[in-house]
Amino acid sequence: MSVYNFVQETNFALFFFVSGIYHICMGKWLSLLVSAVLVSCTPARPQHTSGIRVVSTIAQIEHLVSEIGGSRISSEVLVRGEINPHSYELVKGDDEKMQQADLLLYNGLGLEHGASVVGLVRAHPNTLAVAETLHPDKILWKGQIPDPHVWMDVALWAEAVDPIAEKLCALDPAGQEEFRARAATLKQKMLNTHDEMLAVLQAVPAEKRYLITSHDAFGYFTRSYLAVPGETAWQERFSAPEGLAPDGQLNPADLKAIILCLQKHKIEILFPESSVSKDSIRKLAAAGRELGLNIRICSDVLFGDTLRGNYLEAMKHNAETIARGLDGPSR
Repeated sequence: MSVYNFVQETNFALFFFVSGIYHICMGKWLSLLVSAVLVSCTPARPQHTSGIRVVSTIAQIEHLVSEIGGSRISSEVLVRGEINPHSYELVKGDDEKMQQADLLLYNGLGLEHGASVVGLVRAHPNTLAVAETLHPDKILWKGQIPDPHVWMDVALWAEAVDPIAEKLCALDPAGQEEFRARAATLKQKMLNTHDEMLAVLQAVPAEKRYLITSHDAFGYFTRSYLAVPGETAWQERFSAPEGLAPDGQLNPADLKAIILCLQKHKIEILFPESSVSKDSIRKLAAAGRELGLNIRICSDVLFGDTLRGNYLEAMKHNAETIARGLDGPSR
């Protein structure tokens, strides 16, 4: 007999014995009370989730795996809403989700560097660092630090679809055909979105395609959508007052460099991000105005580290918001 069955049967035997004694000696009402207490002590049967249990650290990954897995998987994401994924630490229930997952998907390239998250990722027996499946030559670097924001280039992020699909195939061989078909459909959808974004942004005159956002999350975006084809110095088209992880101190030297960029390229608009404080953007705007520059802050926020809703819709929102802002009338 298993421990579970022993405990369960022992509890029920105790229930009938004590219930009978109290029923005789003290009346039915007390019997019912004791019954309720004993039944509440009976261990609940474990709940099992149908399909592969997948946990993703960020919504940009969860979107991909949900599209590929469909109804054959159960998918959850850790970092939700406007929370910074760079320094995210586990909250109550996260550790259980991660430990019980059949597959744990994380970005890699240093995005998730909260100690509690890193510890469970390393301990899990079946993980995939999604961004690290991409060709190393396509990864951007800031000095010795890789840029983890690869999802900002939709065509590049599409290259992560097949590695995720293969992980699901290994866990559920009966679903291989469905997984691969859904992966092919998703990749085509992503490439179509990429082309739409490229058309919208390349329609903005090249001399206006200079982007300043809250933190350094739009490098891949700039390389893919704002640069002139074949341009070698495309990095000059993007600046941000805060680094790859928006949780450090502002560097006065960086702020000065961005002010010079504003002057040189006659940049008139700054773009805040949904999950980053607007303080640095406001400081830039104030400093620019003191120098006589026509600086405004975009009323719409961009989605860099976080999403609201669908990943592809958020990326199209970014492209359309930036195109409208950059191509707006000069003052």
